[in-house]
Amino acid sequence: MRGQSDPLDDFSRRAVSVDGVGKTVYVAGSGPAVILMPEMPGISPDVARFARWVRDAGFSVYLPSLFGVDGAYPLAEAGETVVRRACVSAEFRAFAGGGTSPVVTWLRGLARLAHAERGGPGVGAVGLCFTGNFALTMALEPAVIAPVVNHPSLPLDDPGALEISDEDAAAVAERVAREGLKVLAYRFDNDRWCTGQRFAAYRALLGDAFDGRVLKAETANTNPPPFFRDVVGCAHSVVTAHLVGQDGHPTMQARDEIIAFLAERLGT
Repeated sequence: MRGQSDPLDDFSRRAVSVDGVGKTVYVAGSGPAVILMPEMPGISPDVARFARWVRDAGFSVYLPSLFGVDGAYPLAEAGETVVRRACVSAEFRAFAGGGTSPVVTWLRGLARLAHAERGGPGVGAVGLCFTGNFALTMALEPAVIAPVVNHPSLPLDDPGALEISDEDAAAVAERVAREGLKVLAYRFDNDRWCTGQRFAAYRALLGDAFDGRVLKAETANTNPPPFFRDVVGCAHSVVTAHLVGQDGHPTMQARDEIIAFLAERLGT
């Protein structure tokens, strides 16, 4: 329910270490693995709802805690604090010129672990907002074969740039071309955090392998949690805070398309 936190008690809470760095990861389901990364300001009830939809579609969901309070309802003041902390964290590169965020190396290790545990042809990676582009740079891990880039907001200070180093960008483009990978992406048309310029930059890098889909802003949920209403301030989170839970709604169609993309690539 709106306003209530989510205890996440239907997920297994695990301490996962990659190269000596430990993080909490919430795991649920069976079948091929999907790494679902949270959006700002953390693993909200809406992020957890999307994770359950992916789980119920026949996947094992790995939901790493990267910032914020796990399960918390996204309030404006608390969310602003989380954003400020993340922007100065050594794990993230929130601004132009910073290159690839170091946390992506840890996420690639999580993908390797998840693939070893769950098997199948590979792993899906779904990024949201602050973590949106991480799904693309995770594709430098061979196990990641289904990247979904949702409304990527980094870098915050350059709407036409991508949060990735030149070296990693070239390597990702080479793998996409060599292996025929597809990259699925979503944004709302008036999103000031993920603009048309940013989608154009993805297409310039990836060509036709980039499937960027744009929803009309007027289709977004008009009553999102306070952080999204007061801080984000525009239609932004396609399958979480701004999703409208009605059959046939464009945001629900986007949810179904993401799940279908994962199923096609991962073989469920």
